[in-house]
Order: sequence, then C-alpha cells, then structure tokens
Amino acid sequence: MGHLDHAAYGWLTPVLSYVMASIGAALGLRCTVRALATTGSSRRNWLLTAASAIGTGIWTMHFVAMLGFRVTGTGIHYDVPLTLLSLAVAVVVVGCGVFAVGHGKQSRRSLLVGGLTTGLGVAGMHYLGMAALRLHGTISYDPFTVALSVAVAVAAATAALWAALHTESPAAVAVASLVMGAAVSSMHYTGMLAVDVRVTPSEQALPGATAMQFVFPLAVGLGSYLFLTSAFVALSPTAGERAASGAVSAATAH
Repeated sequence: MGHLDHAAYGWLTPVLSYVMASIGAALGLRCTVRALATTGSSRRNWLLTAASAIGTGIWTMHFVAMLGFRVTGTGIHYDVPLTLLSLAVAVVVVGCGVFAVGHGKQSRRSLLVGGLTTGLGVAGMHYLGMAALRLHGTISYDPFTVALSVAVAVAAATAALWAALHTESPAAVAVASLVMGAAVSSMHYTGMLAVDVRVTPSEQALPGATAMQFVFPLAVGLGSYLFLTSAFVALSPTAGERAASGAVSAATAH
C-alpha cells in the first residue's frame, strides 16, 4: 500500500484551491443575481457566464488540490482527454443546475432539481478527474466515504443555488461564496479520504502528462479567466444602475 500525501506542499494547495473555489462561486452567484434581474437573451448570457464560472472554479479547485497529491513509490500522470472531459462535465452539469434555477420561477422543486443535478455533476467531475490518474498500482475506493462525498456535493450545490436566489447584496454574496468554497473543498477532501492505492513498483514510463506539464498551465489559464471575468462583472453596471442612469440622462435631456 502506498503512503498518500494530500498536501505535499503544505498549506499552499489546500488554501489556493479554496480561494479558486470561492472566486468561482462569487462570480457565479453575482452572475445569477444579474440573470434573475433580466430576461431573454441577456438572462441566458448571464446564466451561461455563471455556469462557466462555477464549473471552472470547481474544476480548478480540484486540480490545484491535486497538485499536492503524492503517492510514495510511484509517480503520477494524468490522462489528458479524461481530464478535459471532467472540465466539460463540470461546466455543462453546473449549467443545467443554474438554468433549472434561473428559469424555474424560484420554486422549491426547481431548487432541489438544480441542487441534485449540480451536486451529482460536481461529484462526477471529481471522480472522472480521479479516473484520469495514471500511476504504478491500482486505486480503490471506500464505498461509504464515496457516498458521503456525493451527499456533501449535493448539499453544497443546493445551498449555493439557494444563496444565488436569496442573496443580492455584495456582502451576502461574499459570505455565500466563502461557504460554498468551503463546501466544495470539503467534498474534494472527503472524496480523497475514500482513496486507497496499492503500489506495484515498475520502471515503465507512465502514460499521460505530468501535473506540471498539463494540469498546472491549464489551472493557471482558467484562474486567469476567473479573475478577468470577475473584474468585468464587477465593473459592468447592474440593471438598477442602468435604469437610474437612464432616468438621469432623460431628466437632463428635458
């Protein structure tokens, strides 16, 4: 059995991954608040941005955390197509959850459907990402801990979507984002507790790419996307501000 280290760089990867999850959540919640204040194509575009932000934030959180994952006695590589598929799953399934809530007339049923869909998507992304691992040995999972991690993911997603519907002030969004970041991180580390690796030492080269060749550059790129989009959303006027400025310009025109 290989010794597993979930934080090879100390606190760096857990803290950084939590920050990424929180930024993605904050951006997603702000975009959902904006979406609910508009209609038509504008609402759709805000919801798409929200889905990409939350999905990207969750995926980046997972893989930044994985940069600190080590197994004694074997290197770790990543299957590139499977890793990219896990990113697509995160964004698409979170999108389904966000749209269920964004177009569901704020009913309890749409919230539960959205929360369940998004939670299963987060869990699916996590275990797809884990399936992308290539190492010398076999990976097994404790079924009870896996089930617990899925339950945490669904609870976290439902709470986040509820927050998107009920928080409008920037302070409330900030608090909800920190809670959501903590929930996503808890799901990740609960899922990692389920992992057991039996190492079979080998001199053969591992297939796939190393974390630094592939995962790290992609995480940096997605992190940059989150920061830039956050800046854009923070600077763009809300529907209320646009209406107010429209009223002011109409008054001055008279």
